[in-house]
Amino acid sequence: MSNSFAKELTYSPGGNDECYTPDYGVKPILKYIPKGAVVWCPFDTEDSEFVKQISNQNEVVHSHIFSGQDFFEYEPEHWDVMVSNPPFTKKRNYFERALSFEKPFALIMTNTWLNDSAPKKLFKEKELQLLMFEQRMKFNSPDGRPNDKITFSSSYYCWNFLPKQIIMESMDVPKKQR
Repeated sequence: MSNSFAKELTYSPGGNDECYTPDYGVKPILKYIPKGAVVWCPFDTEDSEFVKQISNQNEVVHSHIFSGQDFFEYEPEHWDVMVSNPPFTKKRNYFERALSFEKPFALIMTNTWLNDSAPKKLFKEKELQLLMFEQRMKFNSPDGRPNDKITFSSSYYCWNFLPKQIIMESMDVPKKQR
C-alpha cells in the first residue's frame, strides 16, 4: 500500500459523521468528571445528551461546527476537561488536537481504532486510558432514530481522566436497542 493511499484512508472525509450519543452512553462517564470542572463539549449543540446530562452536575461550554465553531480553530476561553463524541473519520486529527491542549479528555471512539497505528503513535508517550463497555452503543441518526447498522463497539478514549488505565462498565441499554 502506498503512503499516499494510507494517508487517504486515515483522513477519509466520510459521509455519516453526524451521529449522536444516546443518553445511556453518556451516563457512565459522569462519575469520572471532576466536581467543579468546566466541561467543554466541542462537538455538541445544546440538545446533545452530553450537554443535558453534564450540565446537571458541572458547568458546560458546548460548541459545534454547525454554529461556526470548528474544533480545529476554536477553543473556549475557559474549560478544564473535554468530553464528547467526535466524528469517527479523521479521528487521528481530532485526537492530535485534543492532546495538544494538555488537558484531560474523554472522547468516544470505535474500538477497532486500537488496531490502527495512529493511537499507538499518539499515545506512545502519554498513557491512554479506556472506559470500555460490555454492550455495544448504538448511536442515534440525526433524525433521532437509533442506528441499527452499528457493527462495532466503542469506548471512551481518555487521557489524564480515569483513576486507572482500563475500566470495564455496563450501560443500561434499552431492551428495544439490544
